[in-house]
Order: sequence, then C-alpha cells, then structure tokens
Amino acid sequence: MRISRNHPRFRSLETRERLVRAFQAGVVAPQGLIAHGRGEAFDYLFGEITPKSSQAASRVAAALLLSARNPVISINGNTAALIARDIVRLAHSVPAGLEVNLFHKSVARERRIASLLKRNGASRVFGVNANFRSRVPGVASPRRIVDAEGIGDADVVLIPLEDGDRAEALRKAGKMVIAIDLNPMSRTSRAATITIVDNIIRAIPELVRVIMKMKPLSRTRLSAMVANFDNERNLRRVMKDMIRYMQGWA
Repeated sequence: MRISRNHPRFRSLETRERLVRAFQAGVVAPQGLIAHGRGEAFDYLFGEITPKSSQAASRVAAALLLSARNPVISINGNTAALIARDIVRLAHSVPAGLEVNLFHKSVARERRIASLLKRNGASRVFGVNANFRSRVPGVASPRRIVDAEGIGDADVVLIPLEDGDRAEALRKAGKMVIAIDLNPMSRTSRAATITIVDNIIRAIPELVRVIMKMKPLSRTRLSAMVANFDNERNLRRVMKDMIRYMQGWA
C-alpha cells in the first residue's frame, strides 16, 4: 500500500505497513502486530513525542552503554523490522554486540533477522549458533535461551520491546538492563535499571545522537551519571508528563 506523505498519520501508517511486510517476509511473528498496536496506544498518551523525562533517561542509558564492559543489544522481529539500520548504527557507535532473542522462537526466523541485520551493516550477530547457547534462570518463555558469548557474557543488556519476566531475570542474574517501553507501568519498565519510555523509532536514533555527543566524557563522569539516576523516580516523572498531556485535551 502506498501512503501519501501528506497524510496526517503518515509515520504511524508507514510503520504499520513495514511491520506487515516484515510479517509476510517471515521476520515478524503475528503476535508482534498485536504488540505494536498496544504500544502505539500508549504513544498517543504522550502526543507521539518524546517527553523530557525520557530524554533524561536516554542520556543516562548512553552513559551506561559507553561505560559497560560488554554491552549487548537484544533484537526481536519488530525491532529488526522497524529500525534495523539504526540499531546497527547504535551497536557500532558504542560498540555493542547484537543478539537475536525471540519469544515466539523459530530457527528460520532467527536466521532471517540475523540476515536483515547483516544487510544493514552488522558484522556479527549472536543468538543464531546453537553450539553457544545458555539459559537465563527464572524465565519461562523461550527467551531464556541466550548466546553464552552474547547476552550470557554481557554486563549491560539493552532490551527494546521486551517481556517483563526476562527483564526481571536479567537483573537477578546481575546484569544492568536498559529498557525501551512505551508503557511506564509495565513490569519491564519497573524492573529495568534505566527505562526509556518512548517509541523505538524515535528512541534508537536519539540514543545514537546522544552517544556520539557523550563519547569524549570520562569514565568517571559517565559512571556518576548512572549512579545518580533513580529509575523509579523518573518513571513517576513520565507519568506526570502523560497526565499533563491528557489534561490539555480535557
């Protein structure tokens, strides 16, 4: 379907079309279409813009990624379909590893996602070699299977479009977790070390921009930014931003 750029809902409609094409290509699971719709509903509550509270979280997330020993970005079908090029740029800018990790798991879809990432510039993708798989304790879904050299060895994991039980389990396993989630009330948002409440198509390019700007900062300065961040307090700010926007409509 061809969508006019003059349509007032162009970005939203174009995003949906990309997901549908990715579903038809076997990259996105059918359940991923439902998950996207749920997230988009929350985006409306912010006026489809990035609130200042989320901009603050992005700066701290950039500091954590830059100061990490072995940061890894977890990739599912929706993430690959929507922002493959930007997520590879993010990985290169840190640098960080990329790992395919799916809730609705299939070897064929893992390979398609890895291939899509490589076509967009990724040199290596974890999560597609069965010989290096390990488990995250406490996760009931297939997402408990991780690459021992990727998420298994990571100290910081970026989990865009996540399910809450794995976010909680990764924290219990001693890893620091950066979540991107449009629902500030979700288990993922509450469990993460740092939660960026934003649409992933805005959040990832912003992270790349902030990281490039913050690269000259010392490790001491970066670590202090992370230590001084209170995720729970920032989520309360996010909720206030949401309420203010809705009160404007009321």
